[in-house]
Amino acid sequence: VQLQASGGGLVQAGGSLRLSCAASGLTFRLYAMNWFRQAPGKEREFVAVISRSSSRTFYTDSVKGRFTISRDNARNTVYLQMDSLKPEDTATYYCAADKRTVVVGSLRSSEMDYWGKGTQVTVSS
Repeated sequence: VQLQASGGGLVQAGGSLRLSCAASGLTFRLYAMNWFRQAPGKEREFVAVISRSSSRTFYTDSVKGRFTISRDNARNTVYLQMDSLKPEDTATYYCAADKRTVVVGSLRSSEMDYWGKGTQVTVSS
């Protein structure tokens, strides 16, 4: 299984980035897909999750209204559109897959089934 995240970079506060995570080696449509992030010296934290059919999404409070998670099951890809970026959004962003059949909220990072390598997002003030 491979989850390949891309799209990170350096952006000014107020700007936007779109992260992508391409999956292979798994039946993508059978997995809920998540984004986590980890800033230097901090624990990895949940950012967003989308259910198998895109019917349900959940976000951590700090990104609600600014970030949008979406997926394309035909392309085996999950996206994270990040708008109105803030310096505190600076982190390495990771995508992760879990086998939940029903998504009602976030899970701990230890409950993920597969992880991708991260992509760095840096927001300058």
